[in-house]
Amino acid sequence: MKLGYHIGYWSSGPPEGALEAIRAAEELGFDSVWTAEGYGSDALTPLAWWGAATSRVKLGTNIVQMSARTPTATAMAAMTLDHLSGGRFILGLGASGPQVVEGWYGQPYPRPLARTREYVEIVRRVVARREPVTFDGEQYQLPLRDGTGLGKPLKSTVHPLRPEIPVYLAAEGPKNVALAAEICDGWLPLFFSPKSDAFYREALAEGFARPGARHTQADFEVAASVPVIVHDDVETAAGFIKPSLALYIGGMGARQVNFHKDVFARLGYADVAEKVQELYLAGRKEEAAAAIPTSLVEDTSLIGPPEKIRAELAAWEETVVTTLLLRGDARTLRRIAEVIG
Repeated sequence: MKLGYHIGYWSSGPPEGALEAIRAAEELGFDSVWTAEGYGSDALTPLAWWGAATSRVKLGTNIVQMSARTPTATAMAAMTLDHLSGGRFILGLGASGPQVVEGWYGQPYPRPLARTREYVEIVRRVVARREPVTFDGEQYQLPLRDGTGLGKPLKSTVHPLRPEIPVYLAAEGPKNVALAAEICDGWLPLFFSPKSDAFYREALAEGFARPGARHTQADFEVAASVPVIVHDDVETAAGFIKPSLALYIGGMGARQVNFHKDVFARLGYADVAEKVQELYLAGRKEEAAAAIPTSLVEDTSLIGPPEKIRAELAAWEETVVTTLLLRGDARTLRRIAEVIG
């Protein structure tokens, strides 16, 4: 199992010590470094800026939000970063949710799976650069179907460094996970648990079995964001993670549409998730965090003393996950790497 470093998206400003941590990740032999975006910092600029200080690690986005850019704009950025990094770029994409898509970007959210399928196909055509790009889909048309009539099919002026750039898809629901297996090169789960491995294996298998699927389980990447906290006291370690879980379960989505909450419901915590959401949306954030049992944290994280983490890591190694994406400063990364090897 490989290790990656996930910087995430910024809160009020650039995370302190990010460059030092990225350099430490490369020094420690990590396979990849990832950035994200929500509705503040973007994913591409920090990856280019900090990635310039690296020479070996892969550089990925986890994720670029599709509603933020047209498919061709994303393909342009992907080819540019791939050139600048010497062929180390991974394009991680995600649909996000209706709150951000419609509220922040002013784009329509319905039919996200159909939109994703068209989006990825256009990106691949641009990068392949075999011919001027045309596309007549329900979500996207190139040239625009009802425009001035002056649009013409175009081919990128930039020759791609590689005819294909790896595309990973962030997905949580089974239909979206199956889509990732069918049309992409990897899957980016946010809240994974060894207990849900069989559920996701089935969703992935459905995608691999579809006509034209690009991969099988044997050569498909699954890079999961997994909190790892080395601490002698399990409850203390869990306490560092619970506020973030409360945010995602309770506040990252509308009351009636929250994909993160659904993940934990499928994991067997439906009642907990309901209570956390109720408390969080009522402004009682500390109570929402306190309502999360430590068992839920342990199901989706690696926390506690070194010997406990090493023992539990064996279960993760038996899952579909191929890369653990870690968070933290340079000192934390060194400590985690020492513990899990």
